[in-house]
Amino acid sequence: MKKLSLTTQILIGLGLGILVGLVLNLYAPGLFSRLDPLLFTPLGQIFLNLITMLVVPIVLISITLGVINLGDTKKLGRIGFKTILFFLITTSIAITIGLTLASLVKPGEFGTFDTSALEYEGTREAPAVVDTLLNIIPKNPITAMAEGNLLQIIAFSVLLGLALNVLGDKVAVIRKLFEQANEVVMYLVHLIIKTAPYGAFGLIASAIGKMGFDAFKAMFAYFLVVAAALIIHLFVTYGGAVAILGKTNPLHFFKKFLPAMSVAFSTSSSNATLPISMDIAQERLGVPKHISSFVQPLGATINMDGTAIMQGVATVFIAQVFAESLTLFELITVVGVAVVASIGTAGVPGVGLILLAMVLGSVGLPVEGIALILGVDRLLDMARTAVNITGDASCAYIVAKSEGEDMTVTENPNTNNL
Repeated sequence: MKKLSLTTQILIGLGLGILVGLVLNLYAPGLFSRLDPLLFTPLGQIFLNLITMLVVPIVLISITLGVINLGDTKKLGRIGFKTILFFLITTSIAITIGLTLASLVKPGEFGTFDTSALEYEGTREAPAVVDTLLNIIPKNPITAMAEGNLLQIIAFSVLLGLALNVLGDKVAVIRKLFEQANEVVMYLVHLIIKTAPYGAFGLIASAIGKMGFDAFKAMFAYFLVVAAALIIHLFVTYGGAVAILGKTNPLHFFKKFLPAMSVAFSTSSSNATLPISMDIAQERLGVPKHISSFVQPLGATINMDGTAIMQGVATVFIAQVFAESLTLFELITVVGVAVVASIGTAGVPGVGLILLAMVLGSVGLPVEGIALILGVDRLLDMARTAVNITGDASCAYIVAKSEGEDMTVTENPNTNNL
């Protein structure tokens, strides 16, 4: 009997999680409340902890090696420019799609809400844009690693890689150490990814079991608009970019990258999915390690197109609920703030709500309106995370193509059954 591929196992885990969570929520909420802390949450949390454990070493090692292997510092500058330009353009397109759909469909007018009763406690204050930019360089890289501050780790890794690149043979031993550390970390990735179906089951069963069907009905219009915008951006923006700039059939690209998208959907974390998405981009899409190791960790930190879509739709939705009209200038402000605010914000579950608080504040809308979307945000967070990491991979793929890299895919026993 043919063994099921990991992709199929993950999708089965997701499907079973949705079914079990929904059935327990509708027919046995008491049983769910007992099972969740004993089974579903531990399964999901163990999986999250396993892959989150590797995020800091992956970023430090892979970006340092990526910069070293680029060799020519001019090449590094060229690749960095292409990467950031791609991220800025696609993020601007993403939030424009969200704003446009929300303005046309008007999901905030589909129901009546008692806005006087809204109470929202939760999101911590979003960091100021200036503070984010000033804090890129870490005062202490060890502290940055302990705190998981990815933007600071990336900055340190780039500088470390540049130094090792320039010093060349003088630091050959240190370079070899990084290469060997990368092999160890990649082995751990292959080991941990085998637990993904169980983690996916636990995470989705817990999320669906807590929210139930009523949450979906109340915010159905908002949910559909965000989902439609994510689908349009995924297939039109990324698919078009892969087809035109990458000169590749986008369906081939999406099929190869599907396992990473499945894990991203279940974890709702770009950072947690990073080891797996990098591995799949390298082994199944043929993206060279020095390109993947530079572009994808950077993208996990500054490229959040799915989150930008949510912010655009949510801003218009909340404005409609509170009967506030947004001017063209305010819509442009939303685009600008959302793009800048995404830089340096951790790719972890729920981060979109933190950024949304900043966006709402920039156009004078009440932050309390976030309470209206909390019911369905978890499921949408899963979907937009899958979009985010796909954008990172498509950028890495397109940059590698533009650099004339060899994209030949070699068989790897750890990934050829995905």
